[in-house]
Amino acid sequence: MQKSTTRREHRANRRTLRAVLRQRTRDQRATARAVRAVNTGQPLPVRTRLVAAGLDDQTAKRFAPAFSRGLVADDVRETKIKLKARVTRRVQVKLFNARTFAARLATYRPKNPVVAARFETLTAVAV
Repeated sequence: MQKSTTRREHRANRRTLRAVLRQRTRDQRATARAVRAVNTGQPLPVRTRLVAAGLDDQTAKRFAPAFSRGLVADDVRETKIKLKARVTRRVQVKLFNARTFAARLATYRPKNPVVAARFETLTAVAV
């Protein structure tokens, strides 16, 4: 016989399901935004191109700085980042066109073997 869940357990379960749904929606919207941006053909940041290629947003954010390190940017723009409290700072963001991105994607592999395998599949899909 199956044990019935308490009201507290039921609410916790529903809260978890809502969180999962919000995360899926967030990921789907980020991917759609990135794909639309890539289709314009303009130079874009690495994070946007990685998301459009099929990597999730958190992983793209994690590996974008290492991915673009040492590369000569096709273009540069400035953006604001928020630091502690109300302090903001203007920083430069490297922008890359599709050819530069594809060349780097073919050679870049993180040290983590699981993530390296994901980058390998991105290379296979992008080519």
